[in-house]
Amino acid sequence: MGSAAERPAFRMIRNNGSGTAASMAATCVLVFMLCATPAFAQTAADERAAIEWQFYAAELRKMLATPSVEQRREALFQIRNLRTAEASRIAITALKDSDEMVRATAAGSVIFLPPAEAAPALIPLLTDRSEFVRREAAYALGKSGDPSATVPLVRVLEQDRDLEVRAAAAVGLGGIGDVAAVASLVRYLQTRPREENEFVRRSAARAIGQIAQIQRTGSRTVLTPENFLPDEYKSASSTKLPTSETHPVFRSGIPVLIAVVRSSNEEPDTVREAAFALGAIGDPTARPILEASLRSSDPYLVEIAREALLKIHR
Repeated sequence: MGSAAERPAFRMIRNNGSGTAASMAATCVLVFMLCATPAFAQTAADERAAIEWQFYAAELRKMLATPSVEQRREALFQIRNLRTAEASRIAITALKDSDEMVRATAAGSVIFLPPAEAAPALIPLLTDRSEFVRREAAYALGKSGDPSATVPLVRVLEQDRDLEVRAAAAVGLGGIGDVAAVASLVRYLQTRPREENEFVRRSAARAIGQIAQIQRTGSRTVLTPENFLPDEYKSASSTKLPTSETHPVFRSGIPVLIAVVRSSNEEPDTVREAAFALGAIGDPTARPILEASLRSSDPYLVEIAREALLKIHR
């Protein structure tokens, strides 16, 4: 007896009384080859997956159309977890939802679109009446990484009435990595530090460093400090030209960042991010303040300064 998959083929052959033994054998071989061929099996699997996705996508669209805010948000969470452009496209309509929580959730669900698609969908949310929506849109634009969002995010950094939204704009600008944002970020650090704007200042300093790092190394991952291991386990390199040479706009930021590291009025997190930024830029003029930071009582600043010195161009 053959397998269940084989038996129908054999029954069909036996019922064909006019076939010869040779043709029967050839047919059996053909059936076996078709079923055993990886390409055939993969095609069948792809077709099944496509059908299943169509049903799932229809269910997600149905959830987005329900009166329940929680159901709509649940659909958006599922879309985000899929991490595909095809799924993210389903979420685009929710960016105009009547509920601000749904709009904010949708902002984080479209980030897997190609950057050129995500940016025009998200940019209008930067002027949303809800500060929560504006904030989430700014974060999402940083994750999508399209430079067309630089100017709108700079406007938010400079003009938005909510400081949390301004901080999110700075984070978004760092994620995009466009040098066109550096001047605005530096200007913000030139303002007087206050308790209420500390997070914006910290985010601005970090963004300057992230932009410099992206331009200098191509890496978008920022860890401050990277680790507390010996130098040979760090990814820092001083062989690349400092961004102050390749992009002169960073030169204006160096004295501002040095002043932040030196200041006793800055919050520790802001000082750490400024030290990271000086290392990411890699200009030798930052060496003295970074060496002085090695004597700090803050172990995180000490490690960040040590890593930054490894990045200073020699």
